[in-house]
Amino acid sequence: MLAYAVRSSRGFNPLLATAALSGTAYAAFHLDESLTTKAVHADAPASKGALDPNEFRAFKLKEKKQLTRNTFLYRFELPAGQTSGIYVASCLVTRAMLKAKPEDEKPKAVVRPYTPTSAPDAKGYLDLVVKVYDKGVMSKHIDSLKIGDSLEMKGPIKKYPYEANTKKHIGMVAGGTGITPMLQVIDAILDNPDDKTQVSLVYANVGEADIILKDKIDALAAAHPGRFKVYYIVDKPNWGGIFWRGGVGYVTKDILATQLPKPSKDSLVMVCGPPGMMEAVSGNKAPDYSQGEVKGLLKELGFDPSNVYKF
Repeated sequence: MLAYAVRSSRGFNPLLATAALSGTAYAAFHLDESLTTKAVHADAPASKGALDPNEFRAFKLKEKKQLTRNTFLYRFELPAGQTSGIYVASCLVTRAMLKAKPEDEKPKAVVRPYTPTSAPDAKGYLDLVVKVYDKGVMSKHIDSLKIGDSLEMKGPIKKYPYEANTKKHIGMVAGGTGITPMLQVIDAILDNPDDKTQVSLVYANVGEADIILKDKIDALAAAHPGRFKVYYIVDKPNWGGIFWRGGVGYVTKDILATQLPKPSKDSLVMVCGPPGMMEAVSGNKAPDYSQGEVKGLLKELGFDPSNVYKF
């Protein structure tokens, strides 16, 4: 039903996909591993930071900042002088005892993945950017936390093993909070003067006010004009689009052909967003959470599994 709602010959509509999306589906879509309370990896290495890949640890909420109408930055306190242990590119999972459904008699362990937006070398804190959905059990729980309350986390969980200069040009297609793993990679590239990789980001949202961390993204583009560019797409621009310079409506084949690198061994396109967007742009992951085949607009442009990565 969702795929038919957002996929057409015109492309991907961020408004329809977001409206049809539940917080649970979006969160679970980002994780390759089984969402259980057991060890993330049986052979996970010893922790190099405050997080641990084999056990949940509780961290206190230190600050909260509103970013958009329903998206917030939550800063959690780490032990003094310690980093989180997150690396590029990796995520973590959160856990809480909650009633996942109103009819549940007793709380159950709810586990959801998130990608931190704080730098891997940040000491003493860890930032999570979370969109709070009406039906998002974990996102609503995190939003209910008061300063000083704790949240259980475990990680890091390995995602894309990024190494500098392995690709000449990386394209990115993100929707909503799918920007968080992209920023993790973007920061790593732009913070390294020896990394000559070019990055082109296509970022889709419902409206201008929904663009998460736009100030940061624009500042990065301005500071690195030869290495990083961004193209925004919204379904509903302010003032009817009179002053809007980005795309309006759909992520189309023509937009991706113009904004992303051409398919080759020296290029890669990363995709992260709600399932409807993934289906339209690249195809969703396989049922076993492996990368699966490349479908959608990227397949039409000549991309294949060797140059597409789905977060």
